[in-house]
Amino acid sequence: MQVNEKVGFILRELEKLYPDAICSLDNDGVPFHLFVRAILSAQCTDKRVNEVTKTLLVEYPDPDAFAVETETVLESKIKSCGLYRAKAHSIIASSQMLIRDFDYKLPADQKTLELFPGVGRKIANLIMGEIYHIPAIVVDTHCGRVANRLGLSESEAPLKIEKDLMACIPEENWITLGHRFVEHGRTLCMARNPQCPVCPVREVCTYAGKKFSD
Repeated sequence: MQVNEKVGFILRELEKLYPDAICSLDNDGVPFHLFVRAILSAQCTDKRVNEVTKTLLVEYPDPDAFAVETETVLESKIKSCGLYRAKAHSIIASSQMLIRDFDYKLPADQKTLELFPGVGRKIANLIMGEIYHIPAIVVDTHCGRVANRLGLSESEAPLKIEKDLMACIPEENWITLGHRFVEHGRTLCMARNPQCPVCPVREVCTYAGKKFSD
């Protein structure tokens, strides 16, 4: 099977399996709120972030509210998200930067987004895709694992995985691809005990092929 045929099969099957896959971070339509949630999500479950921000973003609804807070106070409110000192600093400093340098509007450019404290390529891609609908692939641990097992990338480095996926996945599928790979990684293609026998893409999966040939 040619690569484009394999990719087409994977995309079709995962669309059938996860037709409504979306970003698992809550998105209430306020770009800044998704930005804060994304910073908090580093090495933390999206479920925990969503729980914490239900009250946090009521108390701090905009950059102005975060910009004048002390890091110590904010740390106490986000402690359960882990890495709370670094995250408190990033949220406050990014809020101040957003006000000072960007007139409250999140930029739609990847490199510019990465200038904000606490923002790397993954968050930048998330903002571009979810807020501005600019094609980008968000590579987290689930997405990376699924890409490796399917044989779409042999790298463990998120940036290289992203580039490998960009090279073989049609651009119009980039945003939804990440969500479906994440859903697949949580539902069937788990790190431990993946459910290969019931996986609809097992016939084109490198990992499943090796597993059942052993």
